[in-house]
Amino acid sequence: MIYKKWKDICLCGAAEEMPVGSEPVAKPFAPMVFLVRRNGFNSRGLYAITALDELEETEGILCLTARKPRLEGELAQLVSEHGATVLNTAFSNAFPVLETYLHPKREGLRVTLVGLGDVGGTLLTGLKLLGREIDEIALYDPNETMCRRYEMELNQVLPERAGERMPRVTICREEDLFRCDLFVFTASRGVPAVGSAVQDVRMAQFDANRVMVASYAKMAREAGFTGQFCQVSDPVDHLAREVFLCSNRNEAGQLDFAGLLPEQVQGFGLGVMAARAAYYAEREGVPFENGRVYGPHGQGLVVANRADQDYDNHLSCRLTELTRTANLEVRELGFKPYIAPGLSSAAISILQLLRGEEHYGAVPLGGVYFGCRSRMTAQGLLLRRESICQPLLARLEETYRALQAFDYR
Repeated sequence: MIYKKWKDICLCGAAEEMPVGSEPVAKPFAPMVFLVRRNGFNSRGLYAITALDELEETEGILCLTARKPRLEGELAQLVSEHGATVLNTAFSNAFPVLETYLHPKREGLRVTLVGLGDVGGTLLTGLKLLGREIDEIALYDPNETMCRRYEMELNQVLPERAGERMPRVTICREEDLFRCDLFVFTASRGVPAVGSAVQDVRMAQFDANRVMVASYAKMAREAGFTGQFCQVSDPVDHLAREVFLCSNRNEAGQLDFAGLLPEQVQGFGLGVMAARAAYYAEREGVPFENGRVYGPHGQGLVVANRADQDYDNHLSCRLTELTRTANLEVRELGFKPYIAPGLSSAAISILQLLRGEEHYGAVPLGGVYFGCRSRMTAQGLLLRRESICQPLLARLEETYRALQAFDYR
């Protein structure tokens, strides 16, 4: 392992992984990036660590747990004090994406939104009202009339305070879809009608939506996109994985890892589950100030009244079932449940992502997209680590294995 300076950062790794133009240095310094080469199919691509022990840990549920780091040695002390980035050079675009993360854009942010159905329209309204750091929201939908309608109406919305900044809404051409910092996909097909007998509404949409999202994943690859692909359509977690896989296949269908890095894709469906869990906890008289939700947006969801030793398994399983089937309750009233998902899972969570705040989302972990809390930093995606009691850990392992077993064909 050697140290080299490259664009004012310290690279640490094998000589063959170093980029052209890097220069040897005698000792490590911050900011630091560890270069590794791991199987892109089931390994992360660019993420933050806060302890040297995390560099070689096996990817899985234990990455969400807290543990006492070892601090022996200069390198361990440096990582403990300043944090570090792990970059997987198995991905062709590793260094261009690294530069985007290290130098995050603070002004002139452009968001492309694809899909102006119920969720997309609600999400757009939320971003227009709350997204003060966004300069432009570019709309794309096969229904051009819908694009024109939203462009007109949302550009006629007054700010809360005179002179306050609000994002302008424009209409996007197909060739400009990935000329943005965030790409948000909400388009959907095959949503079961209200009153249908379908129990797992989210998974019923997988086959139809995967075809749509695959075409955009390939466009992202062709554009050399280095921004964030926000996957909102159902089933969120599986489609996030589909985006990653499709962007990394060449014309022959072979995985070559020349597309998006795993962390460039994030699924946004868990925010509403957190909100629904809090709603039902209040209704049931259950304290939920330290409550948690994990896993997929739908079957396999795990709700916990809390993560530590005061976790109550019976109570948490009850909250899980209420939360998981909340959408069916709205459907029984004769409505599609899209307002809370469009705001909680999408608008609010995406803005928290932009602001570097902790939020709920499906992020890559050992070859699956697993819902948990994380935040985006200049060093990469940083997972929330905390004490998780054994009974809850067992539930998380079970749903993690189910995600691993899913057949993407």
